[in-house]
Amino acid sequence: MGITKRLKFDIETEAIGKICKALGHPARIQIMTLLWRKDNRTCGEIVDLIPLAQSTISKHLLELKKANLVSIKNEGKKTIYSIQVDSIEILKKYVSSYLSTIEISELDKTTVLTTKHKMKGRNRHLKQYNYQFPDKKIKQIAV
Repeated sequence: MGITKRLKFDIETEAIGKICKALGHPARIQIMTLLWRKDNRTCGEIVDLIPLAQSTISKHLLELKKANLVSIKNEGKKTIYSIQVDSIEILKKYVSSYLSTIEISELDKTTVLTTKHKMKGRNRHLKQYNYQFPDKKIKQIAV
């Protein structure tokens, strides 16, 4: 067995690593989005909005707490979750600093309108572009 090397990084880099790891799951991103829209939610309120089991949501909230992305306040039997704005500010500062150092040439830039998909068959005209309309309702045809 090999020996794992443990590198020492500065405090900010360690914090950003924890934040990014915690945000590496879509459910946690969704939980953060819900808390951003309306702070101070209980686990039950989050469970009502995300179709996952209460135990699963609790585990995701625990991971977000470990990364200092959410804070917990107990009010009687209820546990209230809210966003730790300081951690979000650290991430925002890092990402904006990082993005300001990247230069992308015009040839490498792609947009939704230029991303075409090749489809064969009768309905090839239906999906010419890489769009997704999550709010658009699909009409169901009765058989």
